[in-house]
Formats: sequence, C-alpha cells, structure tokens
Amino acid sequence: MNAPANTNRKAELLANTVEHVAIDQYDARPVIDAMRGMSFTSRDTARAADIWSMSLEDPECSTWLTLAGSTSAGGCMHIYRDMVKHGMIDAIVSTGASIIDMDFFEALGFRHYQAQSNVDDRDLRGLYIDRIYDTYIDEEELQNCDGTIYEIAESLEPRPYSSREFIHEMGKWLAAGNAKKKDSLIETAYREGVPIFCPAFTDSSAGFGLVKHQVERMKAGKPYLTIDSVADFRELTEIKLKAGATGLFMVGGGVPKNFAQDTVVCAEILGHEVDMHKYAVQITVADVRDGACSSSTLQEACSWGKVDVTWEQMVFAEATTVVPLIASDAFHRGSHKARRKPRWADLFAKG
Repeated sequence: MNAPANTNRKAELLANTVEHVAIDQYDARPVIDAMRGMSFTSRDTARAADIWSMSLEDPECSTWLTLAGSTSAGGCMHIYRDMVKHGMIDAIVSTGASIIDMDFFEALGFRHYQAQSNVDDRDLRGLYIDRIYDTYIDEEELQNCDGTIYEIAESLEPRPYSSREFIHEMGKWLAAGNAKKKDSLIETAYREGVPIFCPAFTDSSAGFGLVKHQVERMKAGKPYLTIDSVADFRELTEIKLKAGATGLFMVGGGVPKNFAQDTVVCAEILGHEVDMHKYAVQITVADVRDGACSSSTLQEACSWGKVDVTWEQMVFAEATTVVPLIASDAFHRGSHKARRKPRWADLFAKG
C-alpha cells in the first residue's frame, strides 16, 4: 500500500468524528407518545415501539437483534451496545461490516468521520479515504483492522469455527486488555453472554485478514482456520429451540433478517415443533416491489411460517432516525429490568 501524499488534506477531511448516541442520554417516551396519535411513519414507529416493549415485558420471550446497513458507523453503535448491556437483547445476527468494519474497528481506537460535501471520490481514493454515503473511514486504519483479524486467527487452533465462535474469541481478546476503546458491542456481548452471528462473515474486513491467514498457511504447508456458516445456522437454531418464544428487532434486511427468521423452518425440518417468531419489528427503506428478501414484509414472512403477524410492524424509515427513539422509549419504560439474561453464548461453552 502506498501512503497518501497529501496528509494535510487528509487530516482536514477527517476532522469531524461521528458521535454515537446512547439510549440513557435522552427520554424518547414523550415523542413516542405523541407519535401514537399521528399518522404515516410516525404512527408506525409508535406501534413498533409498543410491540418491542411488549416483547421485553413477555417473560417467556427471547429478544434478537438483526443488523444490516451502516447505522453503526452512522451513530447508533452505542445504542446496540447499551441494549445488550441492559439486557434488552439476547442474541445478535449481523452483517460482517457492522461488527468488524464498524464496531471492532472503533474498539481498536479508530473512528468514523462526517464526510464533507462536494469532494471527488477519485480524490478520496488517492487519500485512502473510504466513503459510506456521508461518512468517511480511513483505509489505512481499516487495513490495520484487517491485520488484527489476521493476528487473532494466527493465535487460534487451526480448525473450523462458526462466526459466533470466532467473534467470541475477538471479544475475549478485547477484554484481555487489548481494546483501545472500552465497552464495544463485541466486548460487551462477550461479557454478557450474548452470541453474535455473522453468517456472511467474510464479506467484511475480517475476510481480508482470514484470506491472508489461509494463503500464508497454505504456502507454508500448515493447517489453517476456516469459518463454518453451517455451524452458525445450527447454533442459532439451537437457541431458537431453547428459547421458545422470540422477538425480532430488525434494522435493515438482507442476510441477517432471513437468517434469523429461517431458524423456525430449520427447527421444523429437524423434527421439532416450534412457534413462529412471536414479535417482529423491521425498520427499512427497501421497496417491496422487486420481490427481494430485504424488502419482503413481515406479513410475507408469515406465509413461509417464520413470523406471526399478530404483533408485527414494518417501519419504512431510514434507521438512524427511528432506532434511537424506539430504543430509548423501551429503555425508559423499564420493562427490561425484570428480564432474566439467558446468556445463550453459554450453550456453546466448552468444558
């Protein structure tokens, strides 16, 4: 990699960091209460908040978070961390980018930056600045993240790992004193026994580090680590079987959404009688007309036997505008305080 020449220009563009909101910084209950009497997306948001609170109030319900898109880079990272910390989330299914390129990346001490307008992307490339809409990432720092994943892989026994298991090892590594930023989502989930699944794990910064690990090991004639996505599916289905009633809080769609929903079908194929996901909220801007999974409605998921439609709500909104409201509303209503943390990660503890 050739270092960018104009370091002053790069520093100028990376001057304003993205600041993450936290759910205890503000009380969104009055806003949600007002939205309940409105129409359009406001009323949908209020109903989604009500359904999410119902899932937290249900003593038999295990709550899952699915993440797709770049809301973690956009300022919602601490919301997801706090939901885990306060016992509002029992399991996470995510894209690799949300967990590695965003959360683990910041745990290493790096930051995301607010982009400046009217900057040519060819100039950004010359400066090794990556852009996510109006957010910047320093590519040099991201490659440091790649290298750290490589180092963690090199330290582990060369065998198949589910993404859940590998991310658990990352959490252990951070908790051992290697985190530059304390209390990342990965580290918090590690402490709280909340498993994180990334079924498309290598579609992220982790992929580069793991490919390097495999290539170098192959050249040296040594065994290497692999990621077993089938094990991910099996393990999450095991959690569904243990949990019984489940509630989904889905940010975006994509693989995480379908992966979590498919555990119901998988359990049935394995010969078990299971209930569809009892509560479901999805926040998305995807259009339903192209028939894609990311935009399929929760009502459509019912036809597949995945989601019960009694307590479901689609919210068609850009997630950073409504996730902080719904999460803060639930936090301040306090239903989570009476919940028992199931620590599903302990199902897979060895010894």
